[in-house]
Amino acid sequence: MASQEAKELLSLGPSEVGSLNDGVNFRKNPEDGKCYIIYKSGEGIRACKNQCKHQGGLFIKDIEDLDGRTVKCTKHNWKLNVSTMKYVNPPDSFLQDELGEFNLSDDGGLRLLELNPVDPWLADPRTPLELQEGEVKVCVTYLTHACMELQLGGKRLMFDPWLKGPAFARGWWLLHEPPEDALDRMCAADLIYISHMHSDHLSYPTLKVLSERRPDMPIYVGDTSRPVFWYLEQSQVKLTNINVTPFGVWQNIDDHLRLMILMDGVHPEMDTCIIVDYKGHMILNTVDCTRPNGGRLPHNVDLMMGDFAGGASGFPMTFYGGKYTESWKEQFIRNERKKLLNYKSDLVRSLQPRIYCPFAGYFVEAHPSDRYIKDTNIKNSPVSLNELINRTAPDIKTWTPKPGAVLDLGLALRDPSNSAAITDPPAGAKIYKDSWEFSLYVDELNRAISSAIFKHPGWIQFYYTWAGFANYNLVVRMVETDDAFEPVAAGYDYLVDFLDLSFPSSRPDREHSYLEIKNRMGVMRHVVLHGGLWDDLYIGFQNRISRDPDVYHHKFWNHFQAELPVRAPDWGLFLKGMSMTLKNVCSV
Repeated sequence: MASQEAKELLSLGPSEVGSLNDGVNFRKNPEDGKCYIIYKSGEGIRACKNQCKHQGGLFIKDIEDLDGRTVKCTKHNWKLNVSTMKYVNPPDSFLQDELGEFNLSDDGGLRLLELNPVDPWLADPRTPLELQEGEVKVCVTYLTHACMELQLGGKRLMFDPWLKGPAFARGWWLLHEPPEDALDRMCAADLIYISHMHSDHLSYPTLKVLSERRPDMPIYVGDTSRPVFWYLEQSQVKLTNINVTPFGVWQNIDDHLRLMILMDGVHPEMDTCIIVDYKGHMILNTVDCTRPNGGRLPHNVDLMMGDFAGGASGFPMTFYGGKYTESWKEQFIRNERKKLLNYKSDLVRSLQPRIYCPFAGYFVEAHPSDRYIKDTNIKNSPVSLNELINRTAPDIKTWTPKPGAVLDLGLALRDPSNSAAITDPPAGAKIYKDSWEFSLYVDELNRAISSAIFKHPGWIQFYYTWAGFANYNLVVRMVETDDAFEPVAAGYDYLVDFLDLSFPSSRPDREHSYLEIKNRMGVMRHVVLHGGLWDDLYIGFQNRISRDPDVYHHKFWNHFQAELPVRAPDWGLFLKGMSMTLKNVCSV
């Protein structure tokens, strides 16, 4: 079976995107003549092929629609609401297949993509076998955050073990206390799936324990363009059995168990999700995907799990100046969380899983220096999401997990009303963490401050040349600060002009976009020293940002968060060059 691939259907340049009207737009690919519908609103863009699902007719504008949301088929007058991708005439008939969209540049270019094959899980379908009472256990145990243990027949699988240490430098810490034997469970598993490279899913402090006890553990990851384990060599964690898996292809584990990894429709370079099939019973884990598999997912799976919380970004909490008042941030966060909650509820309702579990959102900004972020970054509650699902889709059983809680999947499927299907943690078990070993991990980050490279101002040019981002009209001021984001007397404060990759002493006279970024010194120097991605700074709340004009520079942030070179800067070469320069100066 061939690997799933993303095919480009239509590409629009920035000016073409700018010409899109609010509401329904019709566009044709000039190369193959195929037509598409693009719906633009304040919430973004949705798109689909201009082809009716009934008998393939072409849609035209519906003159009876005053809101600009509906199109009408020229064959049988079927009507499609493009804002929801639902057919309204006849009602309750079909959902239109939606295409994924990608911003090509900060200027606003757009690509419409289609995954091929669209529904790869339908290859080699299996008829579900009844899970007999008394057979080998079929159960799911929640450990913490996005970490689940699946016992399926005689095999044990684990998802995304983040069981110790922080994530995103020192910005995220575990909310839930993992069961005492969580690390033992990880090391005793038959295989591990790691969804993507973010450190709340790929935790090197956790995997260091695994490497010391089971370095040959089979670990499955998707074939993303940036390798999930790109940092493995630099981390010095020794793992010898990493299986990079093609998208959309069943991986047979034994006669009854198989898994399939799917790409995200918005971030295919990084994010993945997974389907696990045991005896024809499917478990769908969408993890952090924005549009898993481009929005095409299996219906009526036995168990679905996915993220729910929001708050996994520095925006807007870390921004200051201009409109970014506390009241504006509060209102924005409230609206965004509500939209996310409704989106997740609608997704679950549309897919109709038999059981749904919200997870992958149980983190806390626990370090005392991040109290402002903790107080500001209000997240969705899993209870609120499950209550919403229960109101709108009462046939779906929901599960709000606690660390160590077990779902007996076989029992729940036979009798969804049986409360014995869920076993809570033992009485007295600790649910929430109240200590995190802050100094151990923060001190490790801060050791980068005294690295020899930072004795030489030349590190700045060396680092940004290595980073490889240029020819972009943006000037960035980088300021090293203490934990309270106050400038450090011994720290660096410098400008980078990314148009020509120069380092001026003052802002240029030409018109340009400008960012001011204040970074905690220890984290920034650790990122620079090890060639890390800037997610540690941005998602980890380790900086404060102002911008003029107030524009998101996608191209800049995407480069430093996902496209930096895989190999770290050669600081040995840099120091050798500095030494030679000093010798030459001294010999003159």
